[in-house]
This record gives sequence, structure tokens and C-alpha cells, in this order.
Amino acid sequence: MADKPTSRARKNLGESGERVAALFLEQRGYTILARNFRTRTGEMDLIAQDSDGLAFIEVRTRRGDALGAPEESLTRRKRAKLLAIAQQYLERHPQFGDCAWRIDFVAIQLDRAGRIERMEVIKGAVE
Repeated sequence: MADKPTSRARKNLGESGERVAALFLEQRGYTILARNFRTRTGEMDLIAQDSDGLAFIEVRTRRGDALGAPEESLTRRKRAKLLAIAQQYLERHPQFGDCAWRIDFVAIQLDRAGRIERMEVIKGAVE
């Protein structure tokens, strides 16, 4: 079993994943509106707009498979937090009040050398 990464290494991995995800999404027609939107409840990695409306985006990056797939980390508690953060963003930005919105999930799986093995966007991952 792999050693658990230090908190700094884990933070760097997360930040790197968010940058890669933002570029990946922009190539697919998303316009990034905000990064790392913070509230007392927590943080939303990316907020973007595409042809379907507003997308609140959680990015999870995993190196190797010791901790499982990125999707497995999206617990019921985390889903509830993401919904609350999205609501708080909408309250603070009334211009999006009538806009369709959803929560998307970007899963990034890296090999042990740090190369991307898989990157997937799951639209509407949280309801």
C-alpha cells in the first residue's frame, strides 16, 4: 500500500488537477467564472457556464488506485455541502437567479508517474 501523501503534496496534486480540469472544460465549451469559491460551508473548485447553464464543479484527482477511484470520494456529506455552496453562490450572485444550474464532477486518475490515465466529466453528478 502506498504511503499517504503529505498535506502539501496533496494540496499541490489538487491544485494541479483543478488547473488541468479548467483547461479541459474550456476546450469543451465551458467558460470558467470562478475558481475556489469559498463560504463558511466549504469550497467549490470551479464555477463555469456552458450551453446548458451554470455548472458548479468539484474536481477530484487521484494518483494510483490505493485510495480508489476519484468518484468514490464523493460522499453523501460532500454532496450536501456542494449543494449548500451552490445555493450560497446563487444568493450572492442574483444575476444567475433564473439560470438553469447543476453540479458536475471531474474525475482525474493519474498513473504512478503523474500522467493522466483518465479524465471524465460527469454532468449533474449531484442532485
